[in-house]
Amino acid sequence: MRVLMQSRISLFTVPGGDTVQICKTAEALQQRGVTCKISTELQPDLSGWDIVHLFNLTRPQEVYMQARNAQKQGKPIALSTIYLSSSDYDGYARAGAFGVVSRILPNNILEYLKVIARGVVNREWHAGSWALLKHGHHQLQNEVMRMTSVSLPNSHSEWKRVLRDFPQAKSARYVVVPNAVDENMFDSRAEYAEMDDNKRRTTVLCVANISPRKNQLRLIRALNGSDLPLVIAGLPTPNARGYYEQIKREAGPNVHFAGHVKQDDLEPYYRDAKVHVLASWMETTGLSSLEAGINGCNLVITDEGDTKEYFDDMAYYCDPGSETSIREAVLKAYAAPANNTLRHKIKTEYNWGKTAEATLLAYLQIIQ
Repeated sequence: MRVLMQSRISLFTVPGGDTVQICKTAEALQQRGVTCKISTELQPDLSGWDIVHLFNLTRPQEVYMQARNAQKQGKPIALSTIYLSSSDYDGYARAGAFGVVSRILPNNILEYLKVIARGVVNREWHAGSWALLKHGHHQLQNEVMRMTSVSLPNSHSEWKRVLRDFPQAKSARYVVVPNAVDENMFDSRAEYAEMDDNKRRTTVLCVANISPRKNQLRLIRALNGSDLPLVIAGLPTPNARGYYEQIKREAGPNVHFAGHVKQDDLEPYYRDAKVHVLASWMETTGLSSLEAGINGCNLVITDEGDTKEYFDDMAYYCDPGSETSIREAVLKAYAAPANNTLRHKIKTEYNWGKTAEATLLAYLQIIQ
């Protein structure tokens, strides 16, 4: 089986959770005999490929072009939806002039403005951008769903959200494919599990691209004036330079900015952290939450998105719009012992082997 995996053109220049998901899924599939290649081209030659696997329905301008190209060349399409609604974030959390506009204009107009902003700031002008401006954001998403042979949401709750916004998909094929962690790179080794975590672990950690959606500013405000050392690992996204400068201005002496840390180098940061925080405005899961959890961190995560399906009552949930809620959740997590049940659940249920098995099941449905 030969599979071409495709996604946004900024997949590697502005890496995110979807970058890790694509690369690790491809790696796990190749270990099972599937030939995989990752491409950000919009209209490649697909001769020699059996399946086109697309990622990220939330940003449809590239996957729409890639889906049309696959359909024209007679190739079946698998779609990892990675689908989130930005309505809460746009309506309540965006700052500056765009924040004011986002609370007035309808969502489809906002998506026009986002595409224009990416074109001006990031120079992301391509045929998919023009298609979105011509047809509309939601219409492009509808077309992608129509062309898809099988959908691969990361959770049942994500699929319910897809069906809410695209009711025509009720009869569509889908397979829930869990997000995962590399158990060889991040693992709860016995020598760490036997140590006194309360003495060894001292920091609060946030591993994420710095952006208003990830909500680091409210996290910093929540912990300003506390004695808790906060480590922010990540760099600002291209459109979040001003936000990053504001964060640095407001950060207290307890905040340390680690900058970009390669995934291979993250383990010591997780080992030193008592708590990992993703107080985001929306998350399907949060890959860094899985990585932190398998390394013995207690988790503080947003109550927006699909996190409860993954972590149930084994994490501390916060309202991303409330600094008081974030602070209270962090303090509770910091005072609690490490959750070994959480470590075990992540190791056994959320690994890339499980992801590859579910993905293969989806592929077989459309090949057959």
